[in-house]
Amino acid sequence: MAKATICLWFDKDARKAAEFYAATFPDSAVGAVHNAPADFPGGKQGDELTVEFTVLGIRCIGLNGGPIFPHSEAFSFQVATDSQEETDRYWNAIIGNGGAESACGWCKDKWGLNWQITPRVLTEAMAQGGDVAKRAFEAMMPMTKIDVAKIEAAVKGE
Repeated sequence: MAKATICLWFDKDARKAAEFYAATFPDSAVGAVHNAPADFPGGKQGDELTVEFTVLGIRCIGLNGGPIFPHSEAFSFQVATDSQEETDRYWNAIIGNGGAESACGWCKDKWGLNWQITPRVLTEAMAQGGDVAKRAFEAMMPMTKIDVAKIEAAVKGE
């Protein structure tokens, strides 16, 4: 077991979520699934309790703990993309699988987990600071999915 692993609490569909992430993102896979050895507040003995998975190279454990702790925007995966095509692919996969759009490149998958699908052109512009960052930031604010061409135009001052 890795020294540090992200544990994500799910109501009951940790394996389905892990399978979706593995099918959607590179360097992702589903590992071992472990059943509960006894009854617990969110389920019964024999229910799937945890699933080990990797998403974008990050080791995770999905815990089927019941509905008591839903996901929130306090945690999100930020996915750096290199093109509009890659941005569209991840965004559309999440939204098209029962997810929901949010603002400024954020979206939520059908299990309530939050994702930031962020083109590198945006993060690079923000890192420059000054007027470039301000223009990129102002261009981003009204967006849901990030439009790479609009960010590039803002960086150039167009």
